[in-house]
Amino acid sequence: MLKLGFLGTGWIGRHRMAAMLGTGLVEAVAVSDPSAEMAAEARALAPEAALVGSLNEMLALGLDGVVIASPSALHAEQSIVALEAGAAVFCQKPLGRSAAEAAAVVAAARDADRLLGVDFSYRFTDGVAKIAEIVRDGGLGRVQAVDLVFHNAYGPDKPWFYDRAQSGGGCVMDLGVHLVDLALWVLGLPEVVRVESHLFAGGVPLVGDAVEDFAVATLTLTGGTVVRLACSWRLHAGRDAVIEASFYGSEGGAGFRNVGGSFYDFVADRYRGTVSERVSEGDADWGGRAGVDWVRRLAGGERFGQDAEALVTVAATLDAIYAGGVG
Repeated sequence: MLKLGFLGTGWIGRHRMAAMLGTGLVEAVAVSDPSAEMAAEARALAPEAALVGSLNEMLALGLDGVVIASPSALHAEQSIVALEAGAAVFCQKPLGRSAAEAAAVVAAARDADRLLGVDFSYRFTDGVAKIAEIVRDGGLGRVQAVDLVFHNAYGPDKPWFYDRAQSGGGCVMDLGVHLVDLALWVLGLPEVVRVESHLFAGGVPLVGDAVEDFAVATLTLTGGTVVRLACSWRLHAGRDAVIEASFYGSEGGAGFRNVGGSFYDFVADRYRGTVSERVSEGDADWGGRAGVDWVRRLAGGERFGQDAEALVTVAATLDAIYAGGVG
């Protein structure tokens, strides 16, 4: 049994915790959260877990890994502390508020030779997995364009999301990070050679230390593939959410999208000319699969892997979007 500590046990942290415990490979040794209520709800999932007040107290229990779901400003520092103590890390996104922070975590994982994972959950939806298989098998020919959309009609409910120093940014850091990772992962992690972007807050171009609530960006990848990205908080979209990823190639297309404004239900289709073929009707409980994958890899003895380097590429792409474009 893997001995894990769970640092941050709000809704996301508890959901990931439940999924990991469900593998039968995990023992929850410790939980920690500033909210006594959240910590108590986590202990309801694992009554034997110790309630501790800090990461250092948690690490003193001799853990195999730490699962981090704290506010974004803490991710990099907490991950590095855990890795340097010899624990593997699974962290909520973003890994860092900048490429420099993400690179420091990856370097710590490399130096400690410990497995590092980030909760990029959309990779593990059935629809995205099917599209990735089609793309990598050459079913779309040469992919020339990708369209990515994530509009959330509500926006975050915690004040720290709107403080740039704590969050690292607005809707791009919160939602766009998923889109960038999804596209690069499906396409086999190509290099991003050019970025153009426009960020807005309250309907006007972003200024100062405000966080953006609407963003559009164009990424040009090696080989010439162009990726168009749009994301927002509180957009008047006529539904709860719009989540889409469409891939267009010389021999066909494929698209992943949410159903009826849902944050959880998705379908995926393959396109040939005017014909659309359903390749995925969606699936349940995909949100915890990234954590389950990390648990299984850790249980199998995996240590640092070169796939962690892609985490820096994603963070560097977000840096470029915030810089207004590079290249």
